[in-house]
Amino acid sequence: MLRFLGKIFALLLLLAVGATGIYLYRHHDETAIQLQREQEKSRQLEQVVSRLTGEKRRAEVLVTDQKTVDGVLKTTLLFVEYAPDGHSLPPKSFTIDGRYAHIDGLLIEFDHNFVKENDPLKGHSIILFKRIYGDNQSPDQAAAIDTPGEIPAVYRGADPHVSEFEQDLWKNFWKLYDDETYRKSKGVRVAMGQGVWGMFETGKLYTITLQTDGGLTLTSEPLKGIYIEALKQRGDIPS
Repeated sequence: MLRFLGKIFALLLLLAVGATGIYLYRHHDETAIQLQREQEKSRQLEQVVSRLTGEKRRAEVLVTDQKTVDGVLKTTLLFVEYAPDGHSLPPKSFTIDGRYAHIDGLLIEFDHNFVKENDPLKGHSIILFKRIYGDNQSPDQAAAIDTPGEIPAVYRGADPHVSEFEQDLWKNFWKLYDDETYRKSKGVRVAMGQGVWGMFETGKLYTITLQTDGGLTLTSEPLKGIYIEALKQRGDIPS
């Protein structure tokens, strides 16, 4: 009888150890999967903003035409940006009513604590230039600068998975703005509107810069003669 009970006890002990082993294995497996997901998320976030390391989104704007039509001052602006490698992206032209231009954007600032120290995310922001309109126009009459819901050309990368992640950010921008849980799941600290406005005149070069702290600045300087000649040769301004 004692021998029989000993066998039963040994069998129960074996089953208990086996069950514990299965639980630990499953728990370890689930933990590994979760860790892999977090690492992939971090990798995507790193690549989204790594292209911004040492770079800021900067647009140069100049007046190519300014005249009064039917009593309304029309100002034509040439909007030029540069890719991280320095080459200029296709310029865009906008005509607004008035001398003052309002330029609005959608700003995303990543959580610098989302990944470890020295990650390229730390302290960086990205922005989608949403619209531009004049002081004699309402926001409803604004022209779109970046294509809504798409990754701005200056941020586009080669990795399709990262591109999908970035595109999701812009498509769901207002969810980022309104839903804290969703915002945290994307490693985003701030999502909000941002804008600048100012007077635009001929003969000056205006620069709109996204600072690393998320602020937009608008500065101006006299337009250099060599710049004017280059634009004339390209046909961006009349000779």
